[in-house]
Amino acid sequence: MLDFDEAYKVTNAKDLLKEISELYQLVVTEGDAIFEKWEADIIRPEFNESARNLSYYLALRQRDIRGIQRDLVPWGLSSLGRLESKTLSTLEAVIHALTAIVGEQVSEQTPPFDAFNLGEERLAFNTALILGEKPNNRNTRIMVTMPTQAAGNIQLVRDLINKGMNVARINCAHDTEDIWMQIIGNIRQVSNELNKDVRILMDIAGPKIRIDWIFTTHKKPKVSLGDTIYLTKDYNHLPKNNEAKVTAGCSIPQIFEQLSVGDAVLIDDGTVETKVIDVSHDYAKLEVHKIKGKSIRIKADKGLNFPGLYFAIDILTQEDKEAIAFAAEHADIIGCSFVRDVNDIKSIQSELHSLLGKKAKDIPLMVKIETVQAVQNLTQIILAAASHNPFSVMIARGDLAVETGYIRLAEVQQQIMWICEAADVPVVWGTEVLANMIDTGIPSRAEVTDAAEGGRSDCVMLNKGDYIVDTVEMLDEILHMMKEHQFKKTPKLRALSIAKNNDHKN
Repeated sequence: MLDFDEAYKVTNAKDLLKEISELYQLVVTEGDAIFEKWEADIIRPEFNESARNLSYYLALRQRDIRGIQRDLVPWGLSSLGRLESKTLSTLEAVIHALTAIVGEQVSEQTPPFDAFNLGEERLAFNTALILGEKPNNRNTRIMVTMPTQAAGNIQLVRDLINKGMNVARINCAHDTEDIWMQIIGNIRQVSNELNKDVRILMDIAGPKIRIDWIFTTHKKPKVSLGDTIYLTKDYNHLPKNNEAKVTAGCSIPQIFEQLSVGDAVLIDDGTVETKVIDVSHDYAKLEVHKIKGKSIRIKADKGLNFPGLYFAIDILTQEDKEAIAFAAEHADIIGCSFVRDVNDIKSIQSELHSLLGKKAKDIPLMVKIETVQAVQNLTQIILAAASHNPFSVMIARGDLAVETGYIRLAEVQQQIMWICEAADVPVVWGTEVLANMIDTGIPSRAEVTDAAEGGRSDCVMLNKGDYIVDTVEMLDEILHMMKEHQFKKTPKLRALSIAKNNDHKN
């Protein structure tokens, strides 16, 4: 067991100053080299300084600096844990303070005080540019997924905006252009009436692999542990016997060419976990390995996930291209689902350029991070997107949890937020926020905490449901409360009411 006194032994200040000064020089040298590789591809001058700070942050975070961070604490210097938006300035300030502590000559002011605010100012500018004006009572915007009813129920739209909705999300995987147009018309009308800045995000479906249809000969086609499911290309490849309770059609047939025995296939955001026990170019035979509950019914339109596998699938279907054309004309932000790498970003940008020419660079993009590949390629995705367009990221925690595993999700979502903050990229906290309240009107204890954690992001997304208006109102109150206590990773030390009750006789 680690000895407490040894772990927190006060390091000689001169040695610590030497160590962190050497670290600083390495970060500057390596960060400059990283930025030099990027600079020629940055078309938007607004992204230059953000990319430069990101390069220094990456150079620093390639190292384990826990020892230095620990040794700084006894000297009253512990700011390395909050340097995302001000990497070099933070290191310079620590060096400046340590230099004074050891009694050496220091410059009058190194770094300039305003250097500490530049990253936050850039992020605030980018957030307002993409997600709209900051609400008066909170730092974090609220995004709501529009239900179909919003097309014919303008009062629902009015209630959502009055309660605090800042961004309206239209999921292009559902409804039609006529319905989208009615929803957009209602949002524009009400936001103008109320003088509210409400942005419209159109979320392009992307290559989401889903169950197209279900075939079964059973009256109650629920599957349990050990049951078999057939996944097929089309109706021509149904099983010739009743071995499988359910046969499901796969929306993207190319996957069968890349599946192998032993691969995991997860259905409905991991509600059913299966493994491939047989596969050909026409079908895959799956065995239920884990399941939520004793049995569950497999339904059409539910998602399929293949953790660890990369399918060579075009990022845009023909339907997606038609949706992008509509969004380019009517939306404020275009959302891109299931992006995996730089090539996907370039394909989307190319499609926009073919529609809008030079004006394509003015369209804000929002990429949903929901695959392992996207996490691994996050830095390159940010560079490719933000170098050409106003850019933001949504952490789509449903598919991401299935892809990475639930245990890893906790650290992955935080790492995404840190990298984005270093690049001055706004982040949306998405998937199942206050889901129980949206469905039933009563939140669970855990999801209230999750919603508060979302206050570290720049926007929190809510899905549609029967109690969505009440949920927007509650989320508005939660985010208002958390504004007084925390910004990103930094706690705010407002007076605590519970600290005042300190008389042990009461």
